[in-house]
Amino acid sequence: MNHSTLPLPGLSPGGGKSVLARFDGGLLSSDAGVLALREVEKRLGVAERLAACIDDPRSQDQVVHRLPDLIRFRLLMIAAGYADGNDAISLRSDPIFKMAQDGLPSERDLASQPTLSRLENRPDARSRVRMGRAMVELYCASFRQVPKQIVLDLDDTFDAVHGDQQLRLFNAHYDEYGFQPMVVFDGEGRFITAVLRPARRPKGSEIRAHLRRLIRALRAHWPTTRILIRADSHDCGPVVIDWCRANRIDFILGVASTSTLRRHITGLEASAKARFAAAPQRGKVRRFTEFFDGAASWSRVERIIARVEAGAQGSDTRFIVTNLTGGRAKMLYERIYCRRGMAENHIKAWKAHLAADRTSCTKATANQFRLFLHAGAYWLMWVLRARMPKRSLWRIAQFDTLRLRLIKIAARVVERKTQIQLHLPSACPDQTILRVVLGRLPRLVT
Repeated sequence: MNHSTLPLPGLSPGGGKSVLARFDGGLLSSDAGVLALREVEKRLGVAERLAACIDDPRSQDQVVHRLPDLIRFRLLMIAAGYADGNDAISLRSDPIFKMAQDGLPSERDLASQPTLSRLENRPDARSRVRMGRAMVELYCASFRQVPKQIVLDLDDTFDAVHGDQQLRLFNAHYDEYGFQPMVVFDGEGRFITAVLRPARRPKGSEIRAHLRRLIRALRAHWPTTRILIRADSHDCGPVVIDWCRANRIDFILGVASTSTLRRHITGLEASAKARFAAAPQRGKVRRFTEFFDGAASWSRVERIIARVEAGAQGSDTRFIVTNLTGGRAKMLYERIYCRRGMAENHIKAWKAHLAADRTSCTKATANQFRLFLHAGAYWLMWVLRARMPKRSLWRIAQFDTLRLRLIKIAARVVERKTQIQLHLPSACPDQTILRVVLGRLPRLVT
């Protein structure tokens, strides 16, 4: 029995008339905005870049679904909110997704869920390395001209797992098994790379190895660009600091509080507490100072900046270390270091809005490939948002808002002999901004 022809039960009458609803509308789609994402993907070439990194042993003359088509389908699914590969069972016949693959609505269906699962398990360790380089190339290609300076925000995030995945590890802080991927964004929110790793705090040698590969790839494109590394105290250590200095890399890193550092700010803490106690109605008192010191394991003393804050809950002190020579302590802390907090918002968008924590494959290489797939979907949404008018609220909208307002648009698809017509809702509230974005897309740099 064809259940799509059965009426939906339990619908109340409207305007005195009974309501009859069936899933028999024909070529309809609820994701017309995917075509805008297709235009973004065409200009970025994310699918082609990732596909070029994977060896395809299939007989090409008998291939129905090319690797770039498979990857593009998966990227568009993730960006449209379909993070589960099982959704391909229904979406493979969606006319809009077919058009996004440069096909006709009446042509054969797209790849099935088993085909996409085989894709995820195809890359090996070498493919994973090549895809990491491809993501860096994608990042460099997103600039119109070579930048004078870039800021790299290094952070990690916990990813809980519930199976026997390779590299999984129990983390006592989160009281769960999982991964702790290392993720890098730039200061503007562009995605650079992600590395799958066990759920433990990274050692300095591991961070150094990761930075060495990343900086080498960036220097291959921009040998003279100045690079600044920002990270919290988890990624600060003598190995990292020495490597940055040896390779002409600027850094501004959080430092864990120690008795050696705290002896420099004892008087400042007492002064801040006294000022707050004298006028609590003025709010918290924040003071800054700087000095040169270092841990016993450091090879030399470094410039340390301390931020002391006193309030009703007591005092709070934070330390950062940097090799930047200019600037006042307050400016370096508030205008440069604190902006690394935006990286947490980027990770939130990557995980919460694009489901990047769906790392449920058994093989570590497959889960690493998933991180890159979700990174590619992040690029589609980020570029779509970057094309918005600069002073509009769309420029700071979350990815789930963009999806709800611009991607989830109903459409009736009519295929003619020489034309495909899309009939979109006349009452669509965001049709104006969609016109603006599509008008700006051709000016993207690829």
